[in-house]
Amino acid sequence: METTKLFTAIEQTDVYKRYGKVQRVIGIMIESQGPAANIGEVCFIYPQSSNKKAVMAEVVGFNKEKILLMPYTEVNEIGPGCLVESTKKPLKIKVGRGLIGKVVDSLGMCMDESTLPKGLTSYGTEQSPPNPMTRAPINKPIQVGVKAIDSMLTVGQGQRIGLFAGSGVGKSTLLGMIARNSTADINVIALIGERGREVRDFIDYDLGEEGLKKSIIVVATSDQPALMRLKGAYTATAISEYFRDLGYQVNLMMDSVTRVAMAQREVGLASGEPPTTKGYPPSVFAILPKLLERTGTNEHGAITAFYTVLVDGDDMNEPIADAVRGILDGHFVMDRRLAEQGQYPAINVLKSVSRTMNKIVSSDHKENTMKLRSLMATYEENNELIQIGAYKRGTDPKIDQAISFYPKIQTFLKQDVLEYYSLEESIQALKELAGGIT
Repeated sequence: METTKLFTAIEQTDVYKRYGKVQRVIGIMIESQGPAANIGEVCFIYPQSSNKKAVMAEVVGFNKEKILLMPYTEVNEIGPGCLVESTKKPLKIKVGRGLIGKVVDSLGMCMDESTLPKGLTSYGTEQSPPNPMTRAPINKPIQVGVKAIDSMLTVGQGQRIGLFAGSGVGKSTLLGMIARNSTADINVIALIGERGREVRDFIDYDLGEEGLKKSIIVVATSDQPALMRLKGAYTATAISEYFRDLGYQVNLMMDSVTRVAMAQREVGLASGEPPTTKGYPPSVFAILPKLLERTGTNEHGAITAFYTVLVDGDDMNEPIADAVRGILDGHFVMDRRLAEQGQYPAINVLKSVSRTMNKIVSSDHKENTMKLRSLMATYEENNELIQIGAYKRGTDPKIDQAISFYPKIQTFLKQDVLEYYSLEESIQALKELAGGIT
């Protein structure tokens, strides 16, 4: 049997190497005459200087039988006539338990330039989302370790959440708290398009030593080519899928999906796509559901995903925010006004929704949440009258109660970066606070 397989493999082996030639470079796009290749395949471009390393590139399109390639690295050594060789394969990474505690780039290589540990498995970065009929239902809460979320916006195992915020409102800090405090087995954290300085800051301060022990971090900084930033998201998702298929409960945290969309915009426009909504080509809105639907549950395990979304000028209806909100299972809105008032994490509970919460919490928990939401909404509606002193106490009992409970609710929703609350402690604190509401 083994001999037959060996002969079959020999017969199917292509004994010729076929090369193409670089014809021109336009911006971030390389145009080559040959070789025969398909979309998504990795190619090597060999510089004419023999002491230079081959440049990895990916086939992203075609133009009148010419191949359009986009490099994973800078292309200073590429010139006319450079040889192009196709690997006939899409991008694959090495993945396994040996990666835990490591910081890797979009190609799965260690960022500290050390060698990868032995015993890793080769795994494709492009995977199909699970069949909807094989997805296990979300019926169990997962501890996030942030009191405001566990009590008022409970997250289920396998749920996908968007963290919507402007810049500097505390997204990275919140992700670090979730990574440290969550009950998930493994964290996979993708830092896409971040400043180089922020990467080390996130690892040392937001994540910390304890968080790093059960995390794999995928980094693609803002100075890297668009394809590397885009592949960072696919690599992190593939690592999460690998561990999910082994039966682990995985947290995937991606900061930020907006920068993934911006990277795809660069790729799309460079390959000749027309700009449509706010300069984004159609491919951006095609890849978002394909990427985000890969997470969640399957028959083996679950990926609970947290995607940060940058909202320009705190506009919640800009195209990417609107598209992502429609795909995910809930959204948490981080409010700059709350951050300015010193409430951290600055989650606006009234504007936030967890779509699976009602299925995974008890009726008492649900009732206590609604009591607090009702009081917060009443205070918010009458906030201007209260602030200018136009409201007279005793006019409306519900408003009076909202005013008296408002400081207690604010204190309840605040949490220091290093504070830890279990899911049970958060629910108990909610119960005690809601017990005084009539």
